[in-house]
Amino acid sequence: MALAALLLAAHGVGSIFARLRQPRAIGEVVGGLLLGATLLGALAPGVQSWLFPEKSPTATVLAAVGQLGLLLLMFVIGTEIKTVFDRKERRTVTSVFVTGMLIPFAAGIALLQLIDQRSHWGPNGNKTSFLLVFAIAMAITSIPVISRIMFDLGILDTAFARIVLGVAVLEDLLLYVVLVVAIGYAGTEGGTLFGLPGALGIDAGTGSDMVYHLLATAGFLAVFLLAGPVGYQRLRGLELNLIQRSSPIAHQFTFMILTTIAGLALGVEAFFGAFVAGIVVGATKSEPSEATLAIKSFSLAFFIPVYFAMIGLELDLLHGFSLGFFAFFLLAACSIKALSVYFGARVAGESNRSSRNLAVAMNARGGPGIIVASTAFAAGIIDRPFYAVLILLAVVSSLLAGSWLERVPREHLRVRSEGVAEVEPAAVPAAS
Repeated sequence: MALAALLLAAHGVGSIFARLRQPRAIGEVVGGLLLGATLLGALAPGVQSWLFPEKSPTATVLAAVGQLGLLLLMFVIGTEIKTVFDRKERRTVTSVFVTGMLIPFAAGIALLQLIDQRSHWGPNGNKTSFLLVFAIAMAITSIPVISRIMFDLGILDTAFARIVLGVAVLEDLLLYVVLVVAIGYAGTEGGTLFGLPGALGIDAGTGSDMVYHLLATAGFLAVFLLAGPVGYQRLRGLELNLIQRSSPIAHQFTFMILTTIAGLALGVEAFFGAFVAGIVVGATKSEPSEATLAIKSFSLAFFIPVYFAMIGLELDLLHGFSLGFFAFFLLAACSIKALSVYFGARVAGESNRSSRNLAVAMNARGGPGIIVASTAFAAGIIDRPFYAVLILLAVVSSLLAGSWLERVPREHLRVRSEGVAEVEPAAVPAAS
């Protein structure tokens, strides 16, 4: 009954958001929010606790489904990571990537000096892990959400879209590495680590722990990016590969699980292993295979909506949530991200109009922002109120970007000779 309720809420509200030309994933989170402590728990606490009992087999099953949903989400995202810009746009992509990532990241570190960060730490939080998560939240951009927005608007084939997605791909690759390091560095100092770092006697929460996770994550990514596609192709072509001969879908799923296990053995987070597996699978073909499409189709029908709905289920906007702090954080994060992207675009020689629209589009945090919040919360780095702030930041920033680009008529799209799309909104919202 809990799974049925989550599916009904996720697909029901997600469909409403899609009809309104807003990201479906955001609607799925809102669907879960309606079943959580914010609404159902406030109106009928007995029903809510009966449907989602804590410390029960139901909670265990939901946690397992949610974890698998996260792995499949990262795998699907990885399969769609490809080079989406050409030489004409390389200068703009590079400039926007550097300024749009480094400036917000550095600003997030500086901003922490103005707030009481310890009050937002989770049970395993420490200064370094919280700082990294906070800075990531300031800098990240959503590939799936902004892709879906531009697809719905019919501008996914433009230079504007290629630049946005090119920058987002580079940002996500780097920031997911930082997130893995942050989670690996979380925990009580002197605690026992899993896998190779534990066998090497590296204590959690120490400087050597952070150095190890940085090197292990970067090395894991580099090896799979360089040797993974060729190795996967050869593995798939072996006559003794009975799984591939029996079911290509099972083969890809097994490859994702084994890559995840390899990452865990090195002390790399599970979600990053699934992400790297998706990159390898996606790099072996110019077009998605039938097996990849089948995994994506079923994941988007069941596991991923349940994962997003469970994120909303965990939100509690009635207890400990500060609307004032959220408004401050939203304004700071969106303003700094927009200004940094605008600056990078102008440095690359783009016009005021195209720079402005790139700044708005790159502010959609969507799925990656939600992943950062949920994994950091699950790792105990952040507390529940700050988790709610990060989720709402991802939701609101995506809705703002979608609303801005929604007002861009397709016929107003123009491409400069250098390859950058210029989009002129029919009416520019003052708040944007």
